[in-house]
Amino acid sequence: MASKAIELEVGDQLVRVSNPDKPYFPARGITKGQVVEYYRTVAPVLLSVLRDRPVVLKRYVDGVEGEAFYQKRVPKGAPPYVESVQVRFPSGRPADEICPTSEAVIVWAANLGTFDFHPWPVRRADVDHPDELRIDLDPQPGTDFRDAARVAAVLREVLADAGLVGYPKTSGGRGIHVAVRIRPSWDFIDVRHAVIALAREVEKRAPSLATLAWWKEERGERVFIDFNQAARDRTIASAWSVRGTPRATVSTPVTWDELSTVDPDDFDVLTVPKYLEERGNPHADLDSEAFGIETLLEWYAADPRGEMPYPPDYPKMPGEPMRVQPSRARKQE
Repeated sequence: MASKAIELEVGDQLVRVSNPDKPYFPARGITKGQVVEYYRTVAPVLLSVLRDRPVVLKRYVDGVEGEAFYQKRVPKGAPPYVESVQVRFPSGRPADEICPTSEAVIVWAANLGTFDFHPWPVRRADVDHPDELRIDLDPQPGTDFRDAARVAAVLREVLADAGLVGYPKTSGGRGIHVAVRIRPSWDFIDVRHAVIALAREVEKRAPSLATLAWWKEERGERVFIDFNQAARDRTIASAWSVRGTPRATVSTPVTWDELSTVDPDDFDVLTVPKYLEERGNPHADLDSEAFGIETLLEWYAADPRGEMPYPPDYPKMPGEPMRVQPSRARKQE
C-alpha cells in the first residue's frame, strides 16, 4: 500500500514527495523518504557541484533492486523552477538536459528516484569547453580501493609536477575520482588528451599498479585510469551522490591524507550528513583557483604514441588507432 505523499519546503519552493515509505535499500531498511531527506540535507554542498551544469539523472524508481536508467533529457511535467541547457552528443544530436540552479531541483530529482547525479564538466555559459579535469581510478579484478589509493598518491605527485591541484573523493564503490578546476579554454578533445598524458605519466611511475590500457585483456590486476571519462557526454557520479549499492553508499569528498585510511563503505545515506556537519566540505576550495593544462598538453604532444581509442559509440576520430582488441587483431594477421 502506497504511503501518503508529503510536501517539503526547500528554499522558496514546496516539493511534493510521493510514497515516502517505499523501500529503496531493503538490506538496510532505508526508504525513499530517507533518501529524499538525505538530499535535502546535503543540497547546499551538492548544488555547488551541480549548479549551471548539464546533469544526467540515474534513476532507480523501484529502489536499488529495480532496474536503473539514465534520464538525459528534462522529463515531461517538470516544474517551472527546473531549468535546462542544450548539449550535443557525439552523434551531433541535441538534447535539453536539467541544469540545476536551486536546492529544490535536487529534492525534486530525488523524488523521481534519482540516486546518482551525473554532471557534465561544463557550465551552461559554454557547454563545449570543460572547466573540470576529471580522473577516474577504476580498480580491475584482483584490485581494490586500497590499490586505487596507492595509485592516487602517485597521481597527486604527477598533478603537482604539472602545476595542478586535485580534489579526491570516493566513487561510492572501489574506485576513486579526482577533480581539478581548469580554465574553460580547451575543448573536450584537448582535455581528454590532458588526462591521457596524466595517465601515461602515472603508469610510467607505477607500472605494476596503474594502467591506461583500453582493452581489458591488457590491464591485468592493476588500476585502470579511465581516460575516456573525459570524452564528451561521458560523466561520473558527482560528489555527494548516492550510489546503487546495497549499502546505499555515497560518493564522498575526502582529503588526500585520508585516502589511505578511509573505508568507502563507511560513507552512506545514514552517515554522510553527520560527516558533513562535523568535518565540513573537503572540496570547499575546489573553485578557489582555475588551472591551465598547457603542461599536460605538452606531455601529450611529445609522446609518440599519440591518440588512444574512443568509446565504441563515437565516430572515428582523427589519429585514432584501430578499434580492434589486440588478441583479435593478432588472429587477423
